[in-house]
Amino acid sequence: MKVLQILCVSFMLFATSTHAAEFIDGLDDIPLMPQTTQLHSNNITFGNDESRFSEAYISSEKNKFKNIADFYKKTLPQLGWKFVSNKENALHFERDMEVLDIVLEKSKPLLVRVTLKSKD
Repeated sequence: MKVLQILCVSFMLFATSTHAAEFIDGLDDIPLMPQTTQLHSNNITFGNDESRFSEAYISSEKNKFKNIADFYKKTLPQLGWKFVSNKENALHFERDMEVLDIVLEKSKPLLVRVTLKSKD
């Protein structure tokens, strides 16, 4: 019985000390950067078996676009995305037959548009 209690307490401590990664709704495997918030009312998603288009907006009071860019440049290649370019506050990634754009829309408060679409 003591062993079971120890295991239960150990599990609860482990479970509360780990943080599950959050992902952007509608963009399946694109992580939501910590200290950012997704604006759910602005999501757009549509598609079929051949192509898709998804767009979401994230905001932050604590981050600058440089922090966002650094996070996604580091994180997305681990998920199979290839960083292609960084032009005028816009990041461009590609994976298989899809492209992902992360674009600064507004600096204060920070507003970033994340768009995933099938390649033409």
